[in-house]
Amino acid sequence: MLKDFTIANMLDMSQTIAGELFEGKTYPWEVLPEIGDFIVKLGKTLDPDEYDCVEGNVWIAKTAKVAPTAFINGPAIIGKNTEVRHCAFIRGNALVGEGCVVGNSTELKNVSFTDGDYREPMEETYKQYLADREVIYKGRDDKYVCLMDLALMAMKKLRSEGKLQDMEVSDEINACSIVVPVEIDGVTEEWLVNFKNETHNHPTEIEPFGGAATCLGGAIRDPLSGRTYVYQAMRVTGAGDPLKPVSETLPGKLPQRKLVTTAAAGYSSYGNQIGLATGQVDEIYHPGYVAKRMEIGAVVGATPASHVRRECPAPGDVIVLLGGRTGRDGIGGATGSSKAHNLESLDHCGAEVQKGNAPIERKLQRLFRREDACKMIKRCNDFGAGGVSVAIGELADGLYIDLNKVTKKYDGLDGTELAISESQERMAVALAPEDVDKFIAIATEENLEATPVAKVTEEKRLNMVWNGVSIVNISREFLNSNGAEKHQNVHIEKGTVWQPQWSGITFAHKMKAMVGDLNVCSKKGLAERFDSTIGAATVLMPFGGAYQLTPQNAMVAKLPVDGETNTCSGMAWGYNPYLMSANQYVGARMAVVESVTKLVATGFRYEDAYLTFQEYFERLGSKPERWGKPLAALLGALDAQIGLGIGSIGGKDSMSGSFEQLDVPPTLVSFATAIGKANRVVSTEFKKPESTVVLIRPILDPETGCPNFFSLKANYKMVEQMVEEGMVAAACSVGYGGLAEALFKMGLGNRIGFKMMADKSTAEMFEPMYGSIVLEMVSDSPAGELLGETTKEYTFECCGEKMDMAELQEIWEAKLEPVYPYRKAGANVEPIDGKLAAPAAAPKIGIAKPKVIIPVFPGTNCEYDTAKAFARAGADPEILVIRNLTPADVTASCEALVKAIGKSQIVMLPGGFSGGDEPDGSAKFIASFFRNPEVTEAVRRLLHKRDGLMLGICNGFQALIKLGLVPYGDIRPITAYDPTLTFNTIGRHQSMLVRTRIASTGSPWLSKCAVGDEHTVAISHGEGRFVAPQTVLDELVKNGQVATQYVDLDGQPTMDQSYNPNGSLLAIEGITSPDGRVFGKMGHSERSGEYLYKNVTGDKYQPIFEGGVDYFKI
Repeated sequence: MLKDFTIANMLDMSQTIAGELFEGKTYPWEVLPEIGDFIVKLGKTLDPDEYDCVEGNVWIAKTAKVAPTAFINGPAIIGKNTEVRHCAFIRGNALVGEGCVVGNSTELKNVSFTDGDYREPMEETYKQYLADREVIYKGRDDKYVCLMDLALMAMKKLRSEGKLQDMEVSDEINACSIVVPVEIDGVTEEWLVNFKNETHNHPTEIEPFGGAATCLGGAIRDPLSGRTYVYQAMRVTGAGDPLKPVSETLPGKLPQRKLVTTAAAGYSSYGNQIGLATGQVDEIYHPGYVAKRMEIGAVVGATPASHVRRECPAPGDVIVLLGGRTGRDGIGGATGSSKAHNLESLDHCGAEVQKGNAPIERKLQRLFRREDACKMIKRCNDFGAGGVSVAIGELADGLYIDLNKVTKKYDGLDGTELAISESQERMAVALAPEDVDKFIAIATEENLEATPVAKVTEEKRLNMVWNGVSIVNISREFLNSNGAEKHQNVHIEKGTVWQPQWSGITFAHKMKAMVGDLNVCSKKGLAERFDSTIGAATVLMPFGGAYQLTPQNAMVAKLPVDGETNTCSGMAWGYNPYLMSANQYVGARMAVVESVTKLVATGFRYEDAYLTFQEYFERLGSKPERWGKPLAALLGALDAQIGLGIGSIGGKDSMSGSFEQLDVPPTLVSFATAIGKANRVVSTEFKKPESTVVLIRPILDPETGCPNFFSLKANYKMVEQMVEEGMVAAACSVGYGGLAEALFKMGLGNRIGFKMMADKSTAEMFEPMYGSIVLEMVSDSPAGELLGETTKEYTFECCGEKMDMAELQEIWEAKLEPVYPYRKAGANVEPIDGKLAAPAAAPKIGIAKPKVIIPVFPGTNCEYDTAKAFARAGADPEILVIRNLTPADVTASCEALVKAIGKSQIVMLPGGFSGGDEPDGSAKFIASFFRNPEVTEAVRRLLHKRDGLMLGICNGFQALIKLGLVPYGDIRPITAYDPTLTFNTIGRHQSMLVRTRIASTGSPWLSKCAVGDEHTVAISHGEGRFVAPQTVLDELVKNGQVATQYVDLDGQPTMDQSYNPNGSLLAIEGITSPDGRVFGKMGHSERSGEYLYKNVTGDKYQPIFEGGVDYFKI
């Protein structure tokens, strides 16, 4: 074996000036101890007319080119015609031969294309890219052709042309950031909107729950470090067929069903706890994702621009560590996320996956929502890859870090572990010395640990000290270098044409095959475990219509302002793994087109859109054809960006999608984000029968089969104008399943049929038409191709065949139910028509603006929505953060709560996951806190002596039940014979809109309601099933204490899971105390507002807050 590595076999001595160094040696490594002395000796003999000798025994050939940012340590010789590029670092003892290149990235060389239908457009795009580089980088020699440069070129070119001017440019931000005007209560303010996509593919593959949870946590922390409040999330994942038997699972792999269900539980658990509305969830199925799962989280955040300062920290500034403590669970996460997955990965890599702590990151969100805190922060960084060494190390050029001050989860961590451990729930902030104490005091108010751990120094070095010893002391110049230059030949292979092949001969056969396809069928059972309504800002529910079945083009939410606004953000995604596998150039181009078209179909202007990409490819190695796949994809994306005048200003890549001989499909997911007006937002479901339905389709380029961009932009403008004029009732982007899929899904939500009038063949109905939009018109359409009309009869009539939509719907819904169940029929129950037997008397003293105290426990996440609902009703809400970091904090919080209750007329317990104890928390921490004798007495005085009221929603209702405040009206011991709230019968979290019926009156909270009134209310919980012994149920009904029931669309109380999502007995949604002063309910009545849930019918305003407030107005 060793003979293969001898000098004789490996080296040609005629090609080096160091030949004499190898004389008498057998193996190359034998010369290592002598290199330094040899270079010094050789350097002194070099011709000074050909070489310059610089300090430190460094000789550089006069014909060599060395970038000013490069660093060369002696002894070293740089040969003739050699190039040392930007930020290259040569450590010393280096003899660099003639004509070499030393640099910091992988430069693409000798790019070649296989002959085929798409060669010419790809080559033209590549040539245009090279030409644009000459203009953009004119006069610079430190920029080279590489994948990163290609990914950024459209953004740079468009900005050079005066476009993308809303983009925020800063050295600090870790997410895409744009500056937008936001109208709040009639006043226009300047806001920052951040958006970001993140992947945890490898971590989720080996530890699905933790990997997916921290995927979302990691996505949140980037815009959060920019001080934006993250209020919107999207999840797009890739998997193999989850319906395959476990017996077919490959060695070294988890079963696909286990992966998809556990990852969904992890991501939703984190998002539901932190209080983040997940507006869209989808899963892409392709055999290639058996190689490695794809787990993407995309988020949007916003904050007033006036809250944020972006400054370079100065010497003497202090670095404060915020949030969670350090442990070993965060070590190796970054390197692990890009590892090759092999047969042993499941056994060895699980410990690399970080352990998320959503309640702590929620506290960080609360802190950064405060203007007084944010205005003190000069610069902030999150604790992603590299932990302290990177999060703090990037904040300033010179730093002294005392690792002994870094807070720990437990003892025993050494300096290295403290320096590199990662986590989702920590931030490092740079503060002026005079602001440190004030900032820590504010953090303490938010129940957050804040510890000074470092100082900014004059000397530009990163110095990390542990136990008084400097364990890292590196110059900033070295840190700013990026390693060795690489060169890679690239070859783009011939692409093919993709066309889906649906089984069957007739249109009906193909239709049934299409609606039952994994990439078309219902994902409702997957999506409903993600809270989609928290924040009271959701404009479009994930599924539209009275039956909440039609998937939407995009997610849309209003910005998280303190007042009222019409400004909203939308995000949509585009990607087809089968099209990308056939042709990466066309697939990426179409991904961009699809994402933008979905936004336009939702009511946004394409000119306002910004993009961010998620690239995910196989391990590239050194094979030119493997490198050709991402290159072709980026060329296609570049072409689309330039064609549309829309730039990608961020993204994330992962190049580790291989397992043994399996590779993931070439993946470029395009995320399009835009700011618009909520009143212009259009949903996807058909609204009524007898509407005209038209198709807006762009002209296709004959060379590529892709939409012509001039035609596409003209169509976008036309649709935007029709939406602006109120002519469009519903709109749907056409994609994977063609017109047949779009028209079918548009009919599901309101059970409306469709009759085709146009002469369309079966092939045309299933042809993918990316860039096309189907419109349901309010009146006759001024443009587009007439397709047909909607019908009251729930049928689909096309190609000479008439199909039962109910039959198609059953195929569509049933396909993934073995993996993601969500339907369970149930019997009707009797409506309850009651009235409290002993209602509360009117208060003795009237109060115009009653005070409401809203305690925020660790895990509470509905306080903002609740405070806004009470303020809108005319109350004066106060939020009190309950602190529990130390025993003294708990004591002080008890005292503060007692005092606050004494000054208030209403105690409100909002929803959340108390103490982060989801999924089986059910408010234990809140109940324990209220059983403190002083707090108990304060509550009793409020209810029994001061005519006060209490309200508990969701987690707050659980607390009221555990305390006995409902149904008994007092805090008392609880027995096994008392009512309780337990797990939903489906066994998981449920999030949707439900209909509830007022079943009793007499409570002050229900004074503005009448028995029989129905409201559409958001629910989001895992433990909402109301159960009680029959004797207790009979007593509650008799006393009129059953306040609300779940009902179907006909107003009938039911046990059907589609309407009674948790399986509560008697369909009970809420109950009161005997006198009605205390009201507990599961539905989030506080999640209401203008333009919310536009795609679901019903009265979404339940006036319980007004009822409670008006009780005090005598």
